[in-house]
Amino acid sequence: MIEKLIRPNILSLAPYSCARDEFKGGNAETVFLDANESPFGEGLNRYPDPLQREVKSRISEIKGIAAEKIFLGNGSDEAIDLIFRVFCRPAIDNVIVLTPSYGMYEVCANINDVECRLVPLQEDYSFRADDVLAAADERTKAVFLCSPNNPTGNLLPNEEIEKVLKNFQGITIIDEAYIDFCADATWRKRLEEYPRLVILSTFSKAWAAAGVRLGMAFASEEIIKLFNKVKYPYNINILTQQKALEILENPEKIQQEVALILSERQRLQEELEQLPIVKKVFPSDANFLLVRVENAPETYLRLAESNIIVRNRHRVMLCKDCLRITIGIPEENNQLIQNLQEISAL
Repeated sequence: MIEKLIRPNILSLAPYSCARDEFKGGNAETVFLDANESPFGEGLNRYPDPLQREVKSRISEIKGIAAEKIFLGNGSDEAIDLIFRVFCRPAIDNVIVLTPSYGMYEVCANINDVECRLVPLQEDYSFRADDVLAAADERTKAVFLCSPNNPTGNLLPNEEIEKVLKNFQGITIIDEAYIDFCADATWRKRLEEYPRLVILSTFSKAWAAAGVRLGMAFASEEIIKLFNKVKYPYNINILTQQKALEILENPEKIQQEVALILSERQRLQEELEQLPIVKKVFPSDANFLLVRVENAPETYLRLAESNIIVRNRHRVMLCKDCLRITIGIPEENNQLIQNLQEISAL
């Protein structure tokens, strides 16, 4: 039962009913005169399926989860924002976010006027469930856990996550944007066990489709219905749905690309560890490496002068003198190594 967690105005909300909700189906002979669309346009004149049924059906087959437990958003950020809009009363409730982690959790909290309580990671980038639980009170509606974490790259300890799931009475969000790059099992398979759990995923990483802006959330049917109740009617356009179906037709290609990224991640780590400028390469379960170097701001600028752009995380908590380096194709990684060798020789 999550009714007590839902904002009262959302619980009583009568959602907007669009034309494609009221009539589902149709064929080439169907005459659509219900949505004030143009009769011209070769398909793009029509509104898209507001619930993306065909895309969800294909995701359901690949991910092994019922379509009714899938939400599709304009990037994962839409699902993150909906968590605030559904569960958090502005200027009253709060959420808990680990730090350092993905910055949009805190940004969405600020946009929605919801207090964001930051709980620092340990020096080894793990976290303690007891610290999270101690930061919570009766107005804490959600806890955000990114695993593998960004920017640190590591999986959060399963036993600590489970302790949060068993003891926290609000919504627990596990952001698995990078789960395809590690051997550990997804929490997606345990939704039945934890009805207040929301799993985030994305087309932007392993599925090589950051440009289509398509995020996924997996949760109980009750939570998914709430997301669909609050979201804007046609949040995923026709072109995005078509491209997603095209991508989903070839999961074997994605698996091959992930295998190459993992191989390059290992090679790049070994190469970086040989460079005098590199002080530490942190273990990674993602498609990037967090690397501590001599004078990260200067190293970042020198790489940028050679048209190699990495992410400077020097000012982020626990990431002093760290660069976050995404794993590229072999040629890009070779170019990075060569430039860092030249910088080391200065």
